[in-house]
Amino acid sequence: MAPKPTPKTVVTLSVSPWDADTDMDALKAAVVAIVKPGLVWGSSTFVDIGYGIRKLQQTLVIEDSVSLDDIQAEVEELEDFVQSTDVVAMQKL
Repeated sequence: MAPKPTPKTVVTLSVSPWDADTDMDALKAAVVAIVKPGLVWGSSTFVDIGYGIRKLQQTLVIEDSVSLDDIQAEVEELEDFVQSTDVVAMQKL
């Protein structure tokens, strides 16, 4: 009998910078540099939100044993880049 696959969730996380002067490539690099067992970073895109400001929309896959709150807290600790994070979408795999 094959082992059951580990339950996973796909999350789209919106990461808002402080202002239009924030280096978005550096912000993205800092976010995806976060490493945790059961966390896999996926695709990303920059979304215009107005006044020259863009936010990062980053997809990630987490095993259900991984806390999304912990990941968001760790991203928000990147205080030089990140003003806030929001979960845009979640879907069970």
